[in-house]
Amino acid sequence: MTDHQKFLATATRVIDAEAAALQTLSASLGDSFGEAVSLLLAAKGRVIVSGMGKSGHIARKMAATFASTGTPAHFVHPAEASHGDLGMMTSGDVVIVLSNSGETPELADLVAYTRRFDIPMIGVASRETSTLLTQSDVAILLPQLGEACGTGIVPTTSTTMTLALGDALAIALMEHRKFTPENFRDFHPGGKLGAKLAKVRDLMHGGDSIPLVSENTPMSDTLLTISQKGFGVVGVMDAKGYLQGIITDGDLRRHMTGLLDMTAGQVMTSQPRTVRPDALAAEAIGVMEGKITCLFVVDDDMKTQGILHIHDCLRAGVV
Repeated sequence: MTDHQKFLATATRVIDAEAAALQTLSASLGDSFGEAVSLLLAAKGRVIVSGMGKSGHIARKMAATFASTGTPAHFVHPAEASHGDLGMMTSGDVVIVLSNSGETPELADLVAYTRRFDIPMIGVASRETSTLLTQSDVAILLPQLGEACGTGIVPTTSTTMTLALGDALAIALMEHRKFTPENFRDFHPGGKLGAKLAKVRDLMHGGDSIPLVSENTPMSDTLLTISQKGFGVVGVMDAKGYLQGIITDGDLRRHMTGLLDMTAGQVMTSQPRTVRPDALAAEAIGVMEGKITCLFVVDDDMKTQGILHIHDCLRAGVV
């Protein structure tokens, strides 16, 4: 067997072991999981997540996932907690403490503080009789499985299970609170993800920038509006101000003969594709389908609110 084959065999063994551990964890979850979610939902303050070593890294990720999905949370390092950070916890908080053994000595002060001030605590460990789980208000027991390293000294399987458990708690909270992609964007306004969750109203042009004419506007004036506004299109409104149609380059080519003798209403394409201002910009891209460069933004009554050009979406990083 070559070295590369040996490496691949190791990778397969580790991943298979951790995948099997996740299946075991899924099958082992019981009432304590539901109790933990209920406790987190009832929190009037924040969720404090703590752990030492590798459990601390998982705790940081868990707190970050909670915070980005509508559950105020932050990580408290147990060693720093013993030197003043215990004051970051209040009676309205809920504390989640992670420890595979349940006997991590650095957690002692933090656990004692929650007991002293009656702060609800959720313990996550793999030993049912451990100090952490026996002291917890809600105890979530992880299956006792060997680590994927084979020697039992490198946290691998245990940290994978704890990470998945944190994700499960976060998603359960999200679903109960009906947390939407729009809510998610509020916590992620930057980067590619934020761009994809931007709303049409965030990118559209409004006010005097919107190219609009009435149905009775002569095409000579309509062409002037198209040229001045710079979008290459113009929206056509009826007497009440409702969007009735759109004039594009294609419409102009189809009516070349006698164009200047016509009105906007005679040249327009009726019932154009539109988008609502509260729609995601990514949805607007889907409506354009690669053939349309501009969409008029209308409210439920077909009153024009703005215009969105595909270049606005490109600049924002939506596509």
